[in-house]
Amino acid sequence: MAGKLMHALWYDSYGGGPAGLKHVEVPVPSPSKDEVLIKFEAISLNPVDWKIQKGMIRPLMPRKFPYIPGTDVAGEVVEAGSGVKNFKAGDKVVAMLSHLGGGGLAEYGVAKESLTVVRPPEVSAAEAAGLLVAGLTAHQALTQACGVKLDGSGPRKNILITAASGGVGHYAVQLAKLGNTHVTATCGARNIDFVKSLGADEVLDYKTPDGAALKSPSGQKYDAVVQCASNIPWSTFEPNLSANGKVIDITPGPSAMWTFAVKKLTFSKKQLVPLLLIPKGEHLAYLVNLAKEGKLKTVIDSKHPLSKAEDAWAKSIDSHATGKIIIEP
Repeated sequence: MAGKLMHALWYDSYGGGPAGLKHVEVPVPSPSKDEVLIKFEAISLNPVDWKIQKGMIRPLMPRKFPYIPGTDVAGEVVEAGSGVKNFKAGDKVVAMLSHLGGGGLAEYGVAKESLTVVRPPEVSAAEAAGLLVAGLTAHQALTQACGVKLDGSGPRKNILITAASGGVGHYAVQLAKLGNTHVTATCGARNIDFVKSLGADEVLDYKTPDGAALKSPSGQKYDAVVQCASNIPWSTFEPNLSANGKVIDITPGPSAMWTFAVKKLTFSKKQLVPLLLIPKGEHLAYLVNLAKEGKLKTVIDSKHPLSKAEDAWAKSIDSHATGKIIIEP
């Protein structure tokens, strides 16, 4: 593919929102020895994508400008690096690109073999692309931070999932119900039936007094909270937690980090746990297999062509998507 050009979108400075994305023609990248070159069929957006553009994760990301955003992709392998053992041209795959390097909003991109998984025909490219950052975050929060066993074994846990109709939230509800759990979820009024259909035992409208206070309708105290919403203070969570309850914050800001430190220093039994996603290929393979078996579904909010990726970007910034936002080259 050397010398071939492709359509992509990049931004060359912080800020600018959807208007900051520029349509460009750039060379198709070449895979290094442990990478595969993929022709994309679907790209899934995540809030972290526009947060990087906004400068919320500087100076860590992006590593340099111009930067092609996006990490969650599904497509077909067109070339494998010399050291790649498990993939060949023609394989249908789902892969997570590095946030440091980006590269998702394009027609082609390179992914490490270690974060590439075969996509079975039962799972569409769009469904598979949705699973990456959002599904892996939900999986890590529940299995590692909350200690939920997804085979249904272990003691019953009362779990609260906030913003349960969003990308991470809608996976978290489904995964939690594979375990021995009682799930309370929050969302907007229009999505209550949707979140119930995912398996939540009780659902709160976050705009009602009880919803804003996170009070379980059946009086449950939460052993763990998967905090997918923003701007809920510790003082709202604290009275609703069981004696050793934990709040797992998937997008920890400065106040969350301060609470985390204070709770640690004071040896509090109730803890706030900031979550930093550590993606692993075996966890992605596990999620893809659940999707194949019909036990985990990706709900797609909307699909947008790459030529109108700005619309998808704006929709993600609006933060009211139900499920995942997908871009198709």
